[in-house]
Amino acid sequence: MKIALLTCEKLPDLNPEDRKIIPALAKHNIEATAAIWSDKTINWTDFDYLIFRNTWDYFEKETEFKIWLDQIAQLEIKTLNPIKIITQNIHKFYLREMEQQGITILPTVFIDKTEHLNLAELIPPHWKKAVIKPAFSAGSYLTEVFEISEIQAISEKYKTIAAEKELLLQEFMPEIQTLGETSFIFFNKKFSHAVNKKPVEGDFRVQSLFGGKYTLVQPNKELIEKAQKIVDSLPKDLLYARVDGILIENELYLMEIECIEPDLYFDLSENSLERFVEAIIKLIA
Repeated sequence: MKIALLTCEKLPDLNPEDRKIIPALAKHNIEATAAIWSDKTINWTDFDYLIFRNTWDYFEKETEFKIWLDQIAQLEIKTLNPIKIITQNIHKFYLREMEQQGITILPTVFIDKTEHLNLAELIPPHWKKAVIKPAFSAGSYLTEVFEISEIQAISEKYKTIAAEKELLLQEFMPEIQTLGETSFIFFNKKFSHAVNKKPVEGDFRVQSLFGGKYTLVQPNKELIEKAQKIVDSLPKDLLYARVDGILIENELYLMEIECIEPDLYFDLSENSLERFVEAIIKLIA
């Protein structure tokens, strides 16, 4: 059994956490290797499975990544997560579908491509502060937080982007700066662990790249059940999913559900790597 752990040019050998998957799978006689998804010299049919892990440049190479996904689908190579899930998850308009299913998301306006962007016409009047970002993005890419007084300037700044990309306009929740963002991690649709991420003072970005602090937490049963409902709304054969949200008065406000290449925080949760490998083995059995 040969498995490719998909990564990007920036991390040709995977990040340190995901590198641990290789010896963990070797204990089960599974040969796993890091493989850069955009490397045109690779013969993907050499692998029995592809697992998405550190493809952290896909949003910068949108067209190339979509073409590559189509190629893998046409070759009928098995992937974890499945190509269908990946294709849906890379575009954050899936949040609109989840809201229609009764899942609580951050207040969001979904903006189709337009050459006449006017945020003042779109933003709800009671919002005091907002976040704007492309629907096809990750890691705070082209993301800005702005006061309503800045709305005309932001409209001008994003006009060119709006002509090329769909956008999300979300109400800024101040709790992100005080309570932080909580990630619920699931392997094979079973809850594994949760991590709270807080930005540095004065910032809103929780990523460690920007100084965010991560802490293992134990949410109550009700919150785990709410995250489970979100995961259960997706098709089966889901190796991993990370439900990211803000917890306010025991309500989970979904920010996104990461099914492409999320950090899974193996270093923060004891035996989480073993649980992840167990999920792989069950799905490929």
